[in-house]
Amino acid sequence: MATVADTTLTPSRSKRPTLIRHTVVIIISAALVYAFATVHGDWSPMHRWNRAFGDAAIVLLAMTMSIGAMSRLVRPTAKWLPWRRELGIYAVLLATAHTGIILDGWVEWDFFRLFGFEFHPVDLNYVMLQHGFGLSNTIGILALGIGFLLMLTSSDRAVRYLGATSWKTVQMSALVFWALVVVHTAYFLYAHFTSFHRATPSANRLQLPFAFLVLAIVALRAAAFLATIRGRARRELV
Repeated sequence: MATVADTTLTPSRSKRPTLIRHTVVIIISAALVYAFATVHGDWSPMHRWNRAFGDAAIVLLAMTMSIGAMSRLVRPTAKWLPWRRELGIYAVLLATAHTGIILDGWVEWDFFRLFGFEFHPVDLNYVMLQHGFGLSNTIGILALGIGFLLMLTSSDRAVRYLGATSWKTVQMSALVFWALVVVHTAYFLYAHFTSFHRATPSANRLQLPFAFLVLAIVALRAAAFLATIRGRARRELV
């Protein structure tokens, strides 16, 4: 039975690990943004920082997608599962900053331009100019919307309010979130700037690392899925 002193200390004890995780992930996020800004140091400030925040968000999201799968393959890594919440939250916040920089610096708050339209001075109307740009940004906005849904339900209060089953259903959309982010990022890494006569900005140095990252996560999650199936088959045989 807990004493009065134990009961008094419980809230602070329960909050301490969460505070530590938030602090550590904030530091990691800042370090990633700085590192990616350095990688893109020869780009224009707008492109440099929108990519720095976007790339940092992808790394945090990749970590959230890896931890669960890794815990099924290497049991001791299950202790890292609580970190998925904070990693996911700050991935969405970094993606929001990435979006804000694009809105302000690239499309200049012209939402028609965000979806690939440009104002035609002769026709005095908006015309579709960049189909891929518009489609990719639409995918990115959809991904960010799902990210906000995941972030808003990343709390114990949300679990209690929704119930465990409904909460898990919502959180499964993380797979859709990851897939949309991959498609959105791949377009700007490999396709967008090839439509111009001159690369603006210069070619992204992270094209190959991004491909390796995506393939590694696919392989990791596939291995975890197969391990789960084998484990279930062994239990049924017993």
